[in-house]
Amino acid sequence: MPGCLGGGLSLTNQQMVGKPVNPMVSPIAMCAELEEPIRAELFGVERLEQHAASLAVAQGVTDDVRMGRLLTPRVLDNGRVLVESYQSIARTIRDEKAITPAAEWFVDNFHIVDEQLREIIDDLPPGYYRQLPKLASGHLQNYPRVFGVAWAFVAHTDSRFDPDMLRRFVVAYQHVQPLTIGELWAVAISLRVVLVENLRRLAERIVHSRRARLEADELADSLLGSGALVPESPATALRRFEYSPLDPAFAVQLVQRLRDLDPKVRPVLLWLDERLAAQGTTADDLVHAEHQQQAAMSVTVRNIIT
Repeated sequence: MPGCLGGGLSLTNQQMVGKPVNPMVSPIAMCAELEEPIRAELFGVERLEQHAASLAVAQGVTDDVRMGRLLTPRVLDNGRVLVESYQSIARTIRDEKAITPAAEWFVDNFHIVDEQLREIIDDLPPGYYRQLPKLASGHLQNYPRVFGVAWAFVAHTDSRFDPDMLRRFVVAYQHVQPLTIGELWAVAISLRVVLVENLRRLAERIVHSRRARLEADELADSLLGSGALVPESPATALRRFEYSPLDPAFAVQLVQRLRDLDPKVRPVLLWLDERLAAQGTTADDLVHAEHQQQAAMSVTVRNIIT
């Protein structure tokens, strides 16, 4: 996954099946297999119309509309992940731990998300879905063409719903390739499905980053001897992080906890600087990038839910 730091090999879940797990390697510090948010270059309305026309040319459909991949299983799984993410963040709040603005907005407005999930399931009858033209190629192959239209709109608006922009986007698409009546009816629900998909991807990142920061806090506490803990030597504490990529959120939290503190933790900062230097970055650059990512996630989560 782009953004992971340090040496080592990131294995997919399939590659890891049957392989022994090294108990000295931190699962949080390893590079997680997280799906990228649905986000591309942000377009103004005129550029969005141009993109719609290009998309209409590029999107071919299959000859047999009955062929295709169902959306319902993924929607149901998105609901499961979103509920689990909500519960995880809620536990963090109950434990009086800090959360990001994106996490706070997600939890405070989860009732809206839950309502939308229920409506999507009710409004997505499989029989009707099977009649929609399906894409013949691309990363959404065999999904409905209108789903691809909604995906592109979400990606290039950062998930911000503007009725007039959506109308102009669809009109520009139809100037090149008319959509069926069924597809026009399905634009609204397809848009909601894509927005929920994007929220799932963001929620997974929010939860993963929170876990990474918690593990960094645990490492810092063990090094500093916080509370009733006996200080652990850097060599011992870092052993489990030596052979795996470091999550950016983990590295940033560790820097923020240990910088300008007890000289006895200086070897840890030197170790971290070496890992970052090997990837062509610095602690300051990483902190800046992490803050930018958190700000971007906060904007996108707000756009999705409001």
